[in-house]
Amino acid sequence: MHNRFVQGRVSQSIFEFISFGIKQAWACLFGALMLGMLVGTYLYYPEDAVLTRYDFITLMAVLIQIFLLVTRLETLEEARIILVFHIVGTAMEVFKTQAGSWVYPETSLLKIGDVPLFSGFMYVCVGSYIARVWRIFDFKFTRFPAMKWQALLAILVYVNFLSHHYIWDFRNVLFAFAFILYMPCVVYFKADEEHRPMPLLIGLFLVALFIWFAENIGTFTKAWSYPGQEATWHIVSPAKLGAWFLLMLISFVLVAWVHKARGRD
Repeated sequence: MHNRFVQGRVSQSIFEFISFGIKQAWACLFGALMLGMLVGTYLYYPEDAVLTRYDFITLMAVLIQIFLLVTRLETLEEARIILVFHIVGTAMEVFKTQAGSWVYPETSLLKIGDVPLFSGFMYVCVGSYIARVWRIFDFKFTRFPAMKWQALLAILVYVNFLSHHYIWDFRNVLFAFAFILYMPCVVYFKADEEHRPMPLLIGLFLVALFIWFAENIGTFTKAWSYPGQEATWHIVSPAKLGAWFLLMLISFVLVAWVHKARGRD
């Protein structure tokens, strides 16, 4: 099949590529707005403002979420699952900052411990993207893994993010588990009129890669800092790609749970 308004294989390919890009940008709406806000407040937010920069970002993030729900760009079911990811993400933030994994260098009133509340919305960006891209591209799958095994993987990923400070870090086992679980699976996405195949593992890795790019923007704007970045910014270690790949799987499983509940293949 091809778009009836576009003639020729080359023209159709170009049209489909542009359509793919537009849909991806639309799916990234929440994340793009949040990144834009991090950059904008870093460059222009007044230092003597009554409301701290972090608190301003938190309030704006709440307004963005409300906007998505009111305009029905996000469904209530998706919002519930994203809320779960927000909660588990914030809980991990509290633990990780206490363990010294990263810090929030600026002050705020809206916070839990040393964690400003906007941090949970950075996880919402991931959940919102996966939920929206699933709908927008009308995902279909072959050899989709059983949800019980995906749920087990997600639980183990979360446990390891907390427990590796005290016991053996078994993330390599989790990588192997994820590879075995998702390697046979193919996702079919609809950029224009026809579904195109992609190995699911490649798609998941690409999502993790773009999250890593976004994290570099976040640390550059001093929204948070890793050890060694407080004085002079440098690129986030590529090793974080693996961490984001695993963490992103939690969001993927939560969104998959919603869509499976709707009877999706």
